[in-house]
Amino acid sequence: MTVRTRFAPSPTGYLHIGGVRTALYSWLHARKNGGKFVLRIEDTDRERSTQESVDAILEGMEWIGLDYDEGPIFQTDRFDRYAEVIQQLLDQGDAYHCYCTREELDEMREQQRANKEKPRYNGKCRDLKDPKDGREAVIRFKNPVDGDVVIDDLIKGKIVINNRELDDLIIARSDGTPTYNLTVVVDDLDMKMTHIIRGDDHVNNTPRQINMMKALGAELPKFAHAPMILGDDGKRLSKRHGAVSVMQYRDDGFFPQAVLNYLLRLGWSHGDQEIFNREEMIEFFNIENVNGAPSTFNTQKLIWLNEQYIKTLPVNEVIAHLQWHLDNQNLDTTNGPALGEVIEAHRDRAKTLKELAATIRYYYEDFSEYDEKASKKHFKTATANILQNVLDKLTALDSWQADSINNAIKATCEELELGMGKVGPALRVAVTGSAVSPSLDITLALVGKDKTLERLKAAVAFAIAKYANL
Repeated sequence: MTVRTRFAPSPTGYLHIGGVRTALYSWLHARKNGGKFVLRIEDTDRERSTQESVDAILEGMEWIGLDYDEGPIFQTDRFDRYAEVIQQLLDQGDAYHCYCTREELDEMREQQRANKEKPRYNGKCRDLKDPKDGREAVIRFKNPVDGDVVIDDLIKGKIVINNRELDDLIIARSDGTPTYNLTVVVDDLDMKMTHIIRGDDHVNNTPRQINMMKALGAELPKFAHAPMILGDDGKRLSKRHGAVSVMQYRDDGFFPQAVLNYLLRLGWSHGDQEIFNREEMIEFFNIENVNGAPSTFNTQKLIWLNEQYIKTLPVNEVIAHLQWHLDNQNLDTTNGPALGEVIEAHRDRAKTLKELAATIRYYYEDFSEYDEKASKKHFKTATANILQNVLDKLTALDSWQADSINNAIKATCEELELGMGKVGPALRVAVTGSAVSPSLDITLALVGKDKTLERLKAAVAFAIAKYANL
């Protein structure tokens, strides 16, 4: 039997980080077992579903790199099939029309609460023989009243629910539209899903769905319910913790590989290994080894992982993901040093791609002002003389290479009897506009001789004008 898994988001919002982890587990299980991974869009909630959300889901799946073999399949294209199954359940006595009004249902639940009972539908219309003319009806599934539903969950272990804990859920609204629990059952059976991997917020739905599957004479798939992700305060992950659109992580400068790697390790491990490429993820992953306890989201750990990818990925891969940020920050790198060389110089000090794009701007564009704190600290009364000395020596260089640049800077230190701590910071601010850059010899070599000399001349003039009278 071919393994088949699915990811089935509702297009009522963005693709969030918890959904991505669920999709990742399903994708990995299919890939590991040579199976198929299906993307299904559960869009039957017409009031809340939007095309914008559909587009956000598709964009997120593409960016994160979870390719699907089939889909996207939209539930709204399958209403005729749902109606067919609903009629089948009615015909075989496993569903019935319910004519209870909202007021009657509210009164029913109030009475149950007063009796300290669990609020639920009491089956009032379960055995009605004749329709009630003139009254709207929903259709309910006739859930078994005896026995247990046993779920051999691949993550949580055995889960047992007595059927008396389950009421007769609505499978079709009064306007005829099917509900979630019906559509998901029909889809999973029609699409021959062998494994249902989803969040544990669906644990309460699973026994109801299993009973419907049994009523339809189906072979049951295997279930795996992944535990929720918590914020670092122990509460359910929310926007303040990082439960934002997965595309926000792109906007913030994270590699999709780093996000996937982090989510993989959020509740699963393979020894002490922290970093996995896609091939290793597929080779080592086992759904049964996912931890059944909730996991805590740690942004700092994600940032650390992202740093490792910046440091170790081939330069062409870094460029491929960096380009979006360059475009977003309106930075044209076609005129200036080779982008790959600049990345090599900066990759050990950048945490995110967004930060990397921002910090390399001075290689490609002149700046109009210096970092205020850095210039105030390093452009003192003697700075103009120091910078002029370096300028003279750099101007005389025939070879603009890191070694010759370094020798020129050292010559200034020796001639003026100053340590590098007096010369280097001022030179760095003069050429880059800030107090942070790779080593000066590499930085100046990449900036280029003409730009370096122009910026040094401007810095000398600035230092004289600003501090000459101090």
